[in-house]
Amino acid sequence: MTHASIAMDPRYTVGTIDRRIFGSFVEHLGRCVYDGIYEPGHPEADAEGFRRDVLALVQELGVTTVRYPGGNFVSGYKWEDGIGPRATRPRRLDLAWHSMETNEVGLHEFADWADKAGVELMMAVNLGTRGVAEALDLLEYCNVAQGSTLSEQRRSNGADEPFAVNMWCLGNEMDGSWQLGHRSATDYGKIASMTAKAMRQLDPSVQLVACGSSNSGMPTFGAWEREVLEHTYEDVDLISCHAYYRETDGDRASFLASAVDMDAFIETVVATADHVKSVLRSDKTIDISFDEWNIWYADRWENEERITGIDNWPVAPRLLEDVYSVTDAVVFGGLLISLLKHADRVKAASLAQLVNVIAPIMTEPGGAAWRQTTFFPFALASRLARGTVLRLEICTDTVPTAVYGDVPAIDAVATLDDDGSVAVFVINRHIADEAAVTVDIGSLGDLEMRECLTLADDDGDAANTREDPERVSMRANEMTSIKDGTLTMTLPPASWTALSLARR
Repeated sequence: MTHASIAMDPRYTVGTIDRRIFGSFVEHLGRCVYDGIYEPGHPEADAEGFRRDVLALVQELGVTTVRYPGGNFVSGYKWEDGIGPRATRPRRLDLAWHSMETNEVGLHEFADWADKAGVELMMAVNLGTRGVAEALDLLEYCNVAQGSTLSEQRRSNGADEPFAVNMWCLGNEMDGSWQLGHRSATDYGKIASMTAKAMRQLDPSVQLVACGSSNSGMPTFGAWEREVLEHTYEDVDLISCHAYYRETDGDRASFLASAVDMDAFIETVVATADHVKSVLRSDKTIDISFDEWNIWYADRWENEERITGIDNWPVAPRLLEDVYSVTDAVVFGGLLISLLKHADRVKAASLAQLVNVIAPIMTEPGGAAWRQTTFFPFALASRLARGTVLRLEICTDTVPTAVYGDVPAIDAVATLDDDGSVAVFVINRHIADEAAVTVDIGSLGDLEMRECLTLADDDGDAANTREDPERVSMRANEMTSIKDGTLTMTLPPASWTALSLARR
């Protein structure tokens, strides 16, 4: 059996949770929009064509913000194509995913959907094939109340009130050779700075996100962040991180330790940003928007799903529809722990994506919607993680991995809300061994267990599918107790657990 002890004290904190850390991402990719959130002919479709069953699951998931409309898609997107009468909207070739974009869902429709879902809209501007002028036009259309040509056009298109979009991404993955308009860090930094300055002239209240590296494995990682921030430091508020993880070559031990890599990624970007702050002698701190993260078996896209051919442009093809296992969800929960552990600097995050495309929610055209295994850790963390993240002292056995060396067998994070309630999230990374974990909670007052739920299965490859949508779920963990200020729990191997404690 693996052993670990955890100590927590309300005097030692990491930072306050920004609720935008529980954001998600909707890109015009595959069936995320069409046949995902939007399917007019479905029995559950509302008057605007949005699936009510999907909306209910999005609300249950606890998503706070949604990044839109991309992603790689945005670097070739003309936002004007998605406004005005649907009958006159153009059909465009999407070069990012080699698909046909009908523009049936555009800015107004998506803003309406976001309002129905109760989420904040986070917009991305096209700095791949477009630039400052187009970004300003979009901002004016979205945020100016009335009186200008573009604001009046929005009103004539049915939105009398402005969309009031606060957070804006200045392009997407501009370091990547696959990106339309890909450019060097210096060239991107210059256009991002110009765009940011212009947008703030129009709306000083906006929060702006500069593109960081597409992943920490990029050859320019670190240097890219430094060069971009040297140009944009005083113009932006956050810099982005993107990371996807998957099990490779049957190396489950390293896969279960994926959050070790995410921790290092975040801490490297923080150190780089703070270096630029020091060099520039700035009083401002740049935070992180981790606006793409998930489990993604990208090799399947590279080897099996990629669409080609100049005359082959399908509408809403089935792309990137990964089916997630229990093990995937346990790793996913570990990534959530990592994001929360860095709440002092990670101020926004976007799970990529929301429906059908590497998503926690799946649908069938004309049929059901169901929860993937990754749905459960996200929904629980969004519901329970409130207030302040506590700085934990964790003493734990280690497990060997081929990629990361010896890593802590147990990782955890805890949050303390204003009402004294406590949430604890724990991952047991050991493939074969149960874990006996004790948590010193004596300094937090007289607490009682409200709930303890664990995600685990004897079959680590078990998944929820169209044929068996409820095969996997969170289960009550009865192997927990509190006595004399000590919480004791036994965790199954390769598991993720969420506990909620409240004052008696």
